[in-house]
Amino acid sequence: MNTKQKILLESLRLFSQRGYDAVGVEQIAAAVGIKAPSLYKHYRSKQDIFDAIFEETARRYEAFTDTISVHVQNSEQDVKMFEEITADDLVAKVRSLIDYSLHDEYVSMFRRMMTIEQFRSPELSELYSQRYVNQIHDYHSGLFTKMIAAGVLVEEDPGILAMMYDAPILVLLGECDRHPEKEEECMKKLEAHVRLFYKTFNRSNYD
Repeated sequence: MNTKQKILLESLRLFSQRGYDAVGVEQIAAAVGIKAPSLYKHYRSKQDIFDAIFEETARRYEAFTDTISVHVQNSEQDVKMFEEITADDLVAKVRSLIDYSLHDEYVSMFRRMMTIEQFRSPELSELYSQRYVNQIHDYHSGLFTKMIAAGVLVEEDPGILAMMYDAPILVLLGECDRHPEKEEECMKKLEAHVRLFYKTFNRSNYD
């Protein structure tokens, strides 16, 4: 790991523990093991560091989701795969996403930082909503719209279906963040939720 990468990792670690505003450049430099002037050779400001963390987190997340054929930026790419998916495969895919979100150090620290900062910064609150609520809802709403049109899902409001699908997953993810010892219990609830949704809204179950 080079110095530039270490600056990002140690900054993220500090931000996730204390919050963005509570951490100064001098503290970041000390955690990295360099002097503050040396840090400025790599990043112009703390905001510059945050922007780089955001980009790196997004890059990591998209690289992982690509491996399981989930493209949050473009639901059109995933329609065919989800039209043919089984309940077992859907459970496995959702579990892998949650497992990654919980156990990838970079991604989990970023989510923790954003959870803290959503109550302190209007800008980061908006960013939190966009990344962890709106983006996910828009992806599933678009996906469900196409699946309804293809006759795969029952004809219901795709936006409401997306809310029904997403909300329990986000609640269980938050529960695991607060109580890591409950992860297996939460995973069982997650599986039950996904299977119930599949059973209730997949038209093949009514044929």
